[in-house]
Amino acid sequence: MKRKKLPRTISAEKPIDTSRHLCYNGSTDQKCGKESDTMAQILYRDPHLLLCCKPAGTPAQPDPTGGPDLLTEITVQHPHAHLVHRLDTPTGGVMVYALTHQAAASLSALVQDHEHFAKEYLAVLPSPPSESEGVWTDYLYHDRRANKAYVTEPRRGSKQARLAFRTVSVLADGHTLVLVRLYTGRTHQIRVQFASRGLPLVGDGKYGSREKCPFIGLWSYRMCFPHPVTGKPIGAEIRPDRDRLPWSYFDLPETLPPLPYHP
Repeated sequence: MKRKKLPRTISAEKPIDTSRHLCYNGSTDQKCGKESDTMAQILYRDPHLLLCCKPAGTPAQPDPTGGPDLLTEITVQHPHAHLVHRLDTPTGGVMVYALTHQAAASLSALVQDHEHFAKEYLAVLPSPPSESEGVWTDYLYHDRRANKAYVTEPRRGSKQARLAFRTVSVLADGHTLVLVRLYTGRTHQIRVQFASRGLPLVGDGKYGSREKCPFIGLWSYRMCFPHPVTGKPIGAEIRPDRDRLPWSYFDLPETLPPLPYHP
């Protein structure tokens, strides 16, 4: 029988300890908040914003394929919904959408502040990194035609990319689960920074993985930020489905200590 964890509310006054200010903490096995008329699992909603779980493989907004996407689904009930950050189509997990123009303006600015808008991910690697934790800084160049990013020397068109990571679990066959916090928000950042070190995310054929999985080993695990209207910290944490590859390789813990911010 699958374990369930019910949502809990917050009343904290100042940011930002992601382990304390969660309005939702559970997994995709937990259906509390699932609405029958939307593909998303709704984790939290108020008049200003909506926190949800994007299914892996579903675009966060309309894309050239013309298939179903999350923003279009949400605007059926919330006509003024706005996308304020990206999440790659193959990646599932926590996203926030603004529900008013005011909240959209505030969140769009806040999402650039990676100290106060904390985004943490789970990633599955084919083998452990050379160090169990660390902070990586690279320069990335995004080839828009190929929709692929590359680590380069500083050059025209390249942008600095920084992330922190901590190893959570290493299996006997080498598969490794890491927790990642972004300090910048570059296209395919986590995927390319790990791949450039010989560690393509499991299932990510675009960046060199030879392992076949339905979706890549990347999950938007936890998000915490000051509410755009009240200023109080708010956030959500959700684990991926433990019955699906590559997450079924691991005994996922109920929660993980957050990664601190290193300026």
